[in-house]
Order: sequence, then C-alpha cells, then structure tokens
Amino acid sequence: MTDYVLSNETRDKLKRISTASIATQLYKRGLRNQFIQGVRPVSDKAVNMVGQAFTLRYIPAREDRNQLEVFRNPDHPQRVAVETCPEGQILVMDARGDASAATAGSILVTRLAVRGCAGVVSDGGFRDAKGIGELDMPAYCANPSAPTNLTKHEALDINVPIACGEAPVFPGDVLVGDGDGVMVIPAHLADEIAEVCAGMESFEDFVLEEVVNGAPIIGLYPCTKPENEEKFKAWREKNGR
Repeated sequence: MTDYVLSNETRDKLKRISTASIATQLYKRGLRNQFIQGVRPVSDKAVNMVGQAFTLRYIPAREDRNQLEVFRNPDHPQRVAVETCPEGQILVMDARGDASAATAGSILVTRLAVRGCAGVVSDGGFRDAKGIGELDMPAYCANPSAPTNLTKHEALDINVPIACGEAPVFPGDVLVGDGDGVMVIPAHLADEIAEVCAGMESFEDFVLEEVVNGAPIIGLYPCTKPENEEKFKAWREKNGR
C-alpha cells in the first residue's frame, strides 16, 4: 500500500505521454520489468488510460470450490473488487497469464465504468469483449475468452501486491495504457516520470517532424549536434511546447 495520491496535474500529463517514453525513463532508473506483457486494448481510445492500481488476485480454480453457486455469496472477492475499486482507479487482475477463461465480462466491466473507475486490466481473458470495447472506459486483456472465470480461476485476494503480465503491481502504483499496452510506474516515481516525459514527448514530436521532412537520424536522435539543439529550441517557442 502507498499513501501516494495521483494529482490531477500528473494525471493530465500522463494522458499525453506514450508508454514507450515512460519505459525509457524507467529504464534509465534501473527499472526494466514494468511493462505488462501480453495484454492489449480491447478497443482503441482517444486518450491514455491513467490511474492508480487496485488489485485482484486469482489462483487456479479447484473444482469443489468454484461452482456457480459461489456467486450467491455477497462477499465473493470478484464482485467485491468491482464494487470497491475506488473512482479514478484501475482494477488490475492477476490471472497468472491464463486467458483460457474470462476474468470478467461486460456486465462487471460496465459496473466499473458506471462507478467512475479509470480502467480495467487483466492478463487473463474477458468475455463479451465487444460490449466491453464499446464502453468509454479503457480495458486491456490478453484475449477474448467465453468460459466463465470459475472454469480456471478463483478470485481470492483484494488489493495485495500481484503479478500482471509478469510485471509487479503494487496497490497504488500508477498505470498508463495506450495503443501499445500498459506500463506500471512505481507510485513514488509517478510525478517525476510525468514531468520528465512531458519534455521528452515534445522532443520526439520535433524529431519526427524533422525525419518526415528528410532529416538524418545521426546527430538528431539522440541530439548531439548544436544546430539541432537550436532547431529544437526554436520549435518549442513556435509551438508553445
């Protein structure tokens, strides 16, 4: 757990920053396993998914414990997680990378959206993926999967450290999702990463413009020539960046 609270300022910055830029900055700080492997957006969204992690851990299902009747229990962890994930946070599910059964479906994910959650991520499957994709709220999973979660998964622990797509996720970590996937930023680095990446994104936009206009990469990316530094300075002034 963490006392960190994601500010609106940092959230807004991260909504405009790519997971690639975040990965580079985390790499510079020695963190190399912060990308959630094997998950993809259910549908494309106009802006990034950004929010703090609220976690749910699944273990392999044992048949005598996971009949349909368990959903009659008001304390069933999957249902409780959906009803208690705080507004503005992201429900992150550890399904051990097994997408052969769903970890949620469109009704539960719609409930998260209605409650104002910022997104949902699972390294397992989602059922009713089409309906999930039509929601405004971002959703990421490994694959569509029709079988109920009880087929392969037992929801067990809420808001504990988990693995998701082989990345460690601690409650309160900051997740950023774009078209490439989802990065996990340790909470204590979120403000710093957002600030540094905002400048990095500006530079990469400048570089892309230069490359499209025929500029060679050497001396431009990374910027090692003074004339390119001057060009970038002028570009920032012109574009208010």
